Amino acid sequence: MSLYKRGDVWWYKFQFAGQPIRESSKSTSKVVARDAERARRRELEAGFNRIPDRKEAVLFSSAAVNWRAEKDGLTTKTKLGYDQRLVHVKAALGKRLVCDIGVADVVEYRRVRLSQGASNRTVNYEVGCIRGILKGYGLWAPIAERIKQLPENHDVGRAMSAEDETKILAACCRSASPSLLPLFVLARDTGLRLGEAKNLRRRDLFLQWADGAIVSGEVIVPKSKTEAGRLRNVPLSPDVCASLTLWLSNFPKAELDSYVFPKHQVVMLKGGGVRIMNADLSRPVQSWTHAWRTALKAAGIRYRWHDLRHTFISILAENPMVSEGTIKALAGHVSKKMLERYSHIRANAKREAIAALVSARVGTKLGTISEDETRAGSQVAEKIWLPPRDSNPDMLIQSQLSYH
Repeated sequence: MSLYKRGDVWWYKFQFAGQPIRESSKSTSKVVARDAERARRRELEAGFNRIPDRKEAVLFSSAAVNWRAEKDGLTTKTKLGYDQRLVHVKAALGKRLVCDIGVADVVEYRRVRLSQGASNRTVNYEVGCIRGILKGYGLWAPIAERIKQLPENHDVGRAMSAEDETKILAACCRSASPSLLPLFVLARDTGLRLGEAKNLRRRDLFLQWADGAIVSGEVIVPKSKTEAGRLRNVPLSPDVCASLTLWLSNFPKAELDSYVFPKHQVVMLKGGGVRIMNADLSRPVQSWTHAWRTALKAAGIRYRWHDLRHTFISILAENPMVSEGTIKALAGHVSKKMLERYSHIRANAKREAIAALVSARVGTKLGTISEDETRAGSQVAEKIWLPPRDSNPDMLIQSQLSYH
């Protein structure tokens, strides 16, 4: 080892693997220069022997907090999504060091979350949070080669049956959240998305009043995720008019710029009932997810809020008197592919269609097959496609039916 000065700055010089190393310590201190020379020698030796750098010992929970802080400039909805996912991620990995998390840990996390009933899409989002956190420490690259995204079903929506709709309506009537019932009826009968209903203001409602009650009206959607959905108008059903009459009466000081569903607090009254307090008409309600899930639990069924929109479009699609153009105008869709995604023609409508087909044949040659023709046809059919006689008749029935 050799230290020497050039001007006021100390330099070091030594031999490594037969090569001279001569570098400046950038310091006027001889002690610092000696430490710099030792650190440089150690760095070269570790690299030559392929010794990996020791990773920073940071708790995953602390790293998650720092990563989430970087997202503060995003929208409120996006930040809420990160917060919800990090609850599960930190619960599982929060007490581990980031440098100790590997492929096996991520695979096990996915397995546990799937066993808890989380969807593939939810798990993919949560693993995305893990990826973002570890990426900040250069630890994700070796994991990425082994972790592939789970397949997602992007057509998971379903239309509600009439029975389930009745159960949920009853649960909404009993809900401790007074806004849930008018929101449910509005989404069910207009097909508005969650964000569209949330951003409604009084100026977006065109209402006809008579004797203190709304008798008719329409809503013009101010904001939408699609260009075709923005500024579309949807007439209001009698049920929507009735529920809005009761809901709007809670805010007698509302003006045109006031939100239809403003931010508010709910106070439980003795003996039952609730009271709306501290309403801020200039801010929209934040979320009704908890109230919705509570109502579903009380009804004993599971649906997404967006399934109300599926139900709205499916019912319209089942009616032969409603054209595709009308459905698109009411729902705000722009393509037939999107319309087909939401149009879940239910089993009852299919049975009615087949019944109509049979009714149309009554009285025609095609609809009046003789007994001899039936017997002859059975003999031919038995040779062509009928299953063995010992087959399960229930299986045959199921094979002939198709459900969505």
